[in-house]
Amino acid sequence: MAGGPRQPITGHPTLLERHRELHAVGRALSDLRADADGVGRARQGGLLAFTGSAGLGKTTLLTHVRARAAALGCTVLSAKGGENEQGLAFRVVRQLVQPVLASMDEPDRREALGSWYDIVAAALGLEAEGTARVPDPTGVRDGLDWVMTRLTVMRAPVVLLLDDMHWADEESLSWLASFAPRAADLPLLIVVAYRPDELPPGAGAFGSLAERHGNRPYALAPLTADGVARIVRDEVGEGAEDEFCGECWAITGGSPFETVELAIRLGERQVTGTRDELPVLRDLASAVKGPGLIECLQRLGAPTVRFAWAAAVLGTSISPELAATIAVVGREQAAEAAEKLRAVRILAAGQGPGGDLEFVHPLIATAVYRAIPSALRVGLHNAAAEAVRAAGLGATAAARHLLEVPCEGNAEAVACLREAAHEYLRAGAPEAARRVLTRALREPPAQDERTALLHELAGSTFLIEPTATVGYLRAALAEPVTDHELRARIVYRLTQALAHTDRVAEAAAVAENEARGAINARTRLRLQADHFQWSSCRTDEPDSPARSRRLARLAERLTGRGLEERYILGLRAWDALLRGESRKTVLHYAEEALRGGLSWTDENRGFEVPVSVALTFMYCDQPRRAEELFTRGIAECEAKGWRGSHLALGQTLFGYIRLRRGCLAEAEELVREGLRIADRVEEAVPAQWFAIGILIQTLLARGRTAAARRLADSYRYGEIVPNAVVYPDPRTVYAELLLAEGRHEEAERLLSAVGKWLDSRAWRNPAWCRWRLDLACAVAPTAPDRAIRLAQDAVKRARDFGAASAIGRALHTEAEVTGGPAALDLHAEAVGHLERSPASYDLARALVGHGAALFRNGRLQEAADRLYRGLEGAVHCGAEALATQAREELSAAGLRPLPLRYTQTDTLTAPERRAAEMSAQGHPEAVVAKELHLTEQGVRQLLCAVYRKIGTDAAGLAGALETLPRPRS
Repeated sequence: MAGGPRQPITGHPTLLERHRELHAVGRALSDLRADADGVGRARQGGLLAFTGSAGLGKTTLLTHVRARAAALGCTVLSAKGGENEQGLAFRVVRQLVQPVLASMDEPDRREALGSWYDIVAAALGLEAEGTARVPDPTGVRDGLDWVMTRLTVMRAPVVLLLDDMHWADEESLSWLASFAPRAADLPLLIVVAYRPDELPPGAGAFGSLAERHGNRPYALAPLTADGVARIVRDEVGEGAEDEFCGECWAITGGSPFETVELAIRLGERQVTGTRDELPVLRDLASAVKGPGLIECLQRLGAPTVRFAWAAAVLGTSISPELAATIAVVGREQAAEAAEKLRAVRILAAGQGPGGDLEFVHPLIATAVYRAIPSALRVGLHNAAAEAVRAAGLGATAAARHLLEVPCEGNAEAVACLREAAHEYLRAGAPEAARRVLTRALREPPAQDERTALLHELAGSTFLIEPTATVGYLRAALAEPVTDHELRARIVYRLTQALAHTDRVAEAAAVAENEARGAINARTRLRLQADHFQWSSCRTDEPDSPARSRRLARLAERLTGRGLEERYILGLRAWDALLRGESRKTVLHYAEEALRGGLSWTDENRGFEVPVSVALTFMYCDQPRRAEELFTRGIAECEAKGWRGSHLALGQTLFGYIRLRRGCLAEAEELVREGLRIADRVEEAVPAQWFAIGILIQTLLARGRTAAARRLADSYRYGEIVPNAVVYPDPRTVYAELLLAEGRHEEAERLLSAVGKWLDSRAWRNPAWCRWRLDLACAVAPTAPDRAIRLAQDAVKRARDFGAASAIGRALHTEAEVTGGPAALDLHAEAVGHLERSPASYDLARALVGHGAALFRNGRLQEAADRLYRGLEGAVHCGAEALATQAREELSAAGLRPLPLRYTQTDTLTAPERRAAEMSAQGHPEAVVAKELHLTEQGVRQLLCAVYRKIGTDAAGLAGALETLPRPRS
């Protein structure tokens, strides 16, 4: 009735006409609860997305989800984006996680975050002990994944409510896009709301989240005329006339926000909804948003207006004290202003416990902020920066306001921006660091700060835009740099950036020129190391032998006293390996380089040399030592939060070591993981090249030629050749694929070109690149004499190097291309060498080849033994095609393959067996380590491998050893 008592709008009136959305919410929450209770109902994914333009009720819908989730006993974590706070890295993530962490004491927080604490601490706004730690963005995202997973398990079931995500910071959006697919496997529901037309340009992955979860976002529609009429009549009475309600619908456009605000004002003015009251309606509607809202604000008085402006500058979660300071009003005036703004529904009490304020709706906040005169807005931001810093809220919170202030040459502003950049880099947010450092550079800084600032700016762009890094560093070198150490760091970062943009020749030239002009002896040695390193990476190096001679002469004079000398010695070890010098020489320099330690995470020296030194042990038939070094190096990278290209390459090359040992299934798993990491990291293109080549080799060894072809084609592996040296050599790997496909002529042409290139560099070690052996196989059908000469040359070079695996592989190829009775001794010698090596797959190949040759020469009994042992080795290595070949050879010889005599336990090597025996006898790890020339960590890794192979633990080791055959090598 028109004259009856009016009831205020209660509950969620804007949920009118939201039946589809409410049903989806109810279904998702019900499934989540059932899943958490172990009922086992199939969930339809862990994500709900609601979209629509401003004012369509997204926030109200999320409020309903919060109430429903809480009623079902779910833990609710919430966050929302802010229009003026998109530049604050990980702001949305912090809103989600900080309330939970704040409820814990410090020991509980550390237990909850585990080993990820120092990696994610800066991103979450916590104090970290390792303040020098600068994780990469991938490492931080992985850490946040772990943290959210851990919190979900601790507080299950969990609902994440994320509102206004079109205003979320880039880092939070990136994390959410990568984490959301996990929600379906956790007791977790993620509910997001955003304006699709206002998503930032870099939010493509976030925007497609719902589609990737098998459904589409729920797009909210405006209310119908009947829906608007219902809201109006709930407030002014059932007597409101149809024409009046129709005008309300026309004015609001069906926006739930505007309809509710208008209805409230109509109720406050005692409007009954008649045709005569239409002018009042239009007057009230103008005050809901836009100019009318600002006019309403102006009528509240100057102190209240200044307070509202200060609140708009602060954004969300507005501290009344900070707003009062910025507005320059007293405490009483601030309290009065807040009360007035609440009364006219501009501000409301925040949801947090701290007494903060927030705008009733983002539309109101936007209108108030844009109404501030531009000159005054700048002053308010400047005051906000000072107030925020004085309140102890940190440099990043202050820097957000400094970005809105004109440049004035303010030294304090530069210091604040540089501090903020450091915090952002520690949080794994290089793009945010770049923004504030770019602003600091424009301030501008004092002349003596400019070089350091350019270096810092280059560091922030290295992972996201290395071409920009080059420009900043060249500008830094153009400045008068008196600090020798800083100049060396600038040069190294410049050479890195050039190399990462496939400009390796420039990188080598820069290091060489700087080394010539260096005054300090240590700095000069360090720059020489950089020159040697990048020169060796050039595919177009003009005189590689001359550089090798200079490196050898320099290394002879060094003792490894400092890191610079150890890097030179490590480069000498790698160069000796490539050239095919003796294994003894290579190992000597590798050990000398390691004597004082080589860090994988020295940001000013890179990890290329430590990785190369570790790999020399693999090529020298000491894969255990190589694995030990890789295990340490990968752990060092992970501890520092470097989980991008460093981890991708580490995983890949660890898989390469397993491939060389013949553990093909494990190698494939490791390399695929390395490629997966490289694929999701923008700066990891070099790591992709390593991973693709090694994975192709692994697939070919397993007999999966078609899979290797699909992989090569998907990455255009045979078409593109990088300017930097990659191993295994991409052209040689592609030729191996061509050979496996029977395309001998194409392989011959490609390998001949590879041979000319490598010979010009004097890189002749077949242990590193087997191009001669592959070329011998390619030409064998048409030019057998040439094939034999090529293989014999490879055998000679392998003997000069001295690694049993390289000699065995070369002899096996020589035997295959020689054929006939003359090849039998070569086959036998190949098997003998490979039995003394760790290359179990190559041994299996040699055994099968020897067995086949014996059978064709009428020596059936010997053939059977070789073929059967080769079959066992192939099965244990995971080489399906080789195992099939062995069975076919046995069948051709009239022999029926017997059940395998040995299980996986027969793959115990002599060091594994000895370590297991000593451990079973009670010898301490230190004693075992001394006998086997390993570290104690290496012994533990060795024993873990034993336990996995024989299916026991330390307690059952002695008994298990009694049942195992003795190792053959």
